[in-house]
Amino acid sequence: MPSNAWMADVFGYMFAPISAEEFFQDYHEKKALICKRGEPGRYLDLLSIERIDELVSTLDLQTGQLDMTRADPPVDPSQYSFESGKIDRGGVADQFQKGATVILPQLHMNDPRLASFCRALETRLSCHVQSNIYLTPPDAQGFKTHYDDHDVFVLQVSGSKSWRLYNTPVENPYRGENFEPGVHEAGEPVEEFILEAGDCAYVPRGLMHDALTHGDEPSLHITVGLIVKTWADLMLEVVSQVALETPEFRRSLPVGFARPDFDRTALASEFQTLVAAIGEHASLDEAMDLFTDNFIRSRVPFTDGTIARFNLAKDENQAFRLRTNLPWRFAEDGEELVIITAGGEVRFPAAAEAGLHALLDGGTITAASFPDLEPEQRTTTMSRLYAYGIAEPV
Repeated sequence: MPSNAWMADVFGYMFAPISAEEFFQDYHEKKALICKRGEPGRYLDLLSIERIDELVSTLDLQTGQLDMTRADPPVDPSQYSFESGKIDRGGVADQFQKGATVILPQLHMNDPRLASFCRALETRLSCHVQSNIYLTPPDAQGFKTHYDDHDVFVLQVSGSKSWRLYNTPVENPYRGENFEPGVHEAGEPVEEFILEAGDCAYVPRGLMHDALTHGDEPSLHITVGLIVKTWADLMLEVVSQVALETPEFRRSLPVGFARPDFDRTALASEFQTLVAAIGEHASLDEAMDLFTDNFIRSRVPFTDGTIARFNLAKDENQAFRLRTNLPWRFAEDGEELVIITAGGEVRFPAAAEAGLHALLDGGTITAASFPDLEPEQRTTTMSRLYAYGIAEPV
């Protein structure tokens, strides 16, 4: 695969030849998908064991930035960290030699290539995407049988791992509705497979599974977690908005409602009245606009190159285009135009409208794309588009 192949087609990068359309129709939140393709180097442009070794041996990591686990016997943080919370590099190597898995949670926060990959997924999915890295020594198991409360993609980078899938005791569990040993029984495996380097699997939330290193090499895989908003989240927001506009929702519950002799019969009519009010006053667009803006604003801005080439936008002949995988929404606010984007919002004069539309519609722009602005305003507008990561040079 070419370097940064995920930028153009992140789903194809993960699970081609299965198409995105087929995935969402047949697998998403329904059943597991296993993509085996015989391309062992497919994901090496994202990560490698050598890169993990470099990070562990050079960065001043704390517990939480690096964790370790072993199904049996368990690993205690004191075996690989100091009392200060700093990681003991020698302890990490020692426990790895003894069969413990090295975990680097949220590595995309510190690794530009993983960050770029996660951003590409976020753009397509409109959800928060996180990456956790698992390096497991040969003939070892990091976790016992469990389910996750979020969907995951598993990208096998190197080595191989033997997987077993079981039943789904909780369908689409809430975030935080965690697996509980002794409460959720796995039963017998319903599917077994081996993920080899270059293979990918999708495991929907709630599906119980376990995995064990296969073969004589360490297993390195990236678990990509999807932290989604649900219909329940949306409906809670809708009810909150209705309550702001309807005083009846803000009245207190009847005095003594928690007493054992309280008669709930009188509540039924008022409850149904409030339910009907939700249907009458609920606004899908208001709630969706809020969710959309909150999601976009919460993304991390990507502004690579804007300091090293800080003067680029001052060249009136320099062409720019919309930055790849940029989240954005266009809005008007009085005499100003607003691009809501990763990290917040960027404001422009109303006279910049022609050039902004040309950019957001996928075109290439220069300073001349803003004919209604004064020369100094053109330079300022181009500089802001570049500095805040909205536009990138062609």
